[in-house]
Amino acid sequence: MNLTLKIWRQKNSNSKGKMVDYPISDISPDMSFLEMLDVLNNQLIEKGEEPVAFDHDCREGICGMCSLYINGEAHGPDRGVTTCQLHMRKFKDGDTIYIEPFRAKAFPVVKDLAVDRSAFDRIQHAGGYISVNTSGNTQDANSLPVQKEHADRAFDAATCIGCGACVASCKNSSAMLYVSAKISQYALLPQGKVEAEERVQSMVNQMDAEGFGNCSNTGACEVECPKGISLENIARMNREYFKAKASTKD
Repeated sequence: MNLTLKIWRQKNSNSKGKMVDYPISDISPDMSFLEMLDVLNNQLIEKGEEPVAFDHDCREGICGMCSLYINGEAHGPDRGVTTCQLHMRKFKDGDTIYIEPFRAKAFPVVKDLAVDRSAFDRIQHAGGYISVNTSGNTQDANSLPVQKEHADRAFDAATCIGCGACVASCKNSSAMLYVSAKISQYALLPQGKVEAEERVQSMVNQMDAEGFGNCSNTGACEVECPKGISLENIARMNREYFKAKASTKD
């Protein structure tokens, strides 16, 4: 495959970026998208040019690091996959591919295609935890009855990998799908009830402080999420939040 790559290049967060064209040839359709970028970077290094910076780690669709905006879509044209799971057979010989970083005020560009997503970490630190008895008299988790429906939904919410595709896809740069998934995985289980009111208020407040927008129910976040996190979690987060605020007033 012969392709033309239009890649966002930006030296650092304070520099002005621009799209740069890179022709690339002899790309196998069986390559992953990141392997294709590796080939490009090897060619740039051989020429004495600066390689393109992009985030990656496990390359197994688990860590959420490989967050790229490809031809106007988070993680590219495939569904239910991360960028590292996207293969070049999804493109055609002669295609022009636009590659950009995730665009959001709360995700500042570090360099080229790499962005700072530590805002997600700060939201998680604000309340994404449960009380644990470490006195030596801990209760076996299996002794707490949990409805299967609740357990299934909690596990579905817990599959969120924090890649940020929901933010990049949202016209408001909202993080509500991410935050609601983290809240739901605790709200649906008895272990999460202890800090429930404090958790939802703290995490929502931190989300707002980070500069993320609000949800307007467009649904793009669910469509682009590589793990298929449901919009139902946002509704659950709103209910938890309103309950917590009402209880605080009392």
